[in-house]
Amino acid sequence: QVQLVESGGGLVQTGGSLRLSCQASTPLTSYNMGWFRQTQGKEREFVAASSRSDDSSDYADSAQGRFIISRDNAKNTVYLEMNNLKPDDTAVYYCGASLLTYYGNYFDRRGYNYWGQGTQVTVSS
Repeated sequence: QVQLVESGGGLVQTGGSLRLSCQASTPLTSYNMGWFRQTQGKEREFVAASSRSDDSSDYADSAQGRFIISRDNAKNTVYLEMNNLKPDDTAVYYCGASLLTYYGNYFDRRGYNYWGQGTQVTVSS
């Protein structure tokens, strides 16, 4: 079992950038990692994912070209660099870890076994 703690959220103006961090209590090499976001009353939405071997990264259409997921296995940390932020990016962002051997459904929140507590990102106009 792994514990995940997100940090780095905050208030930023449209067009600004933030870098979120997800600190894991155990090595990341066992897990496909993902970032999801959620607003009140909505389903948790896929943002970005990274395979356990760190040879694949994938993004939601809304994040493509703006966000970058990366990991530092030596630090047990996965990052989400968010650029050119928009008001629609406002949400609580969650880090997830998946033990599934199949990476193809990286976008499906049901495939993730562990979640952090989330960090709030608010983008103002």
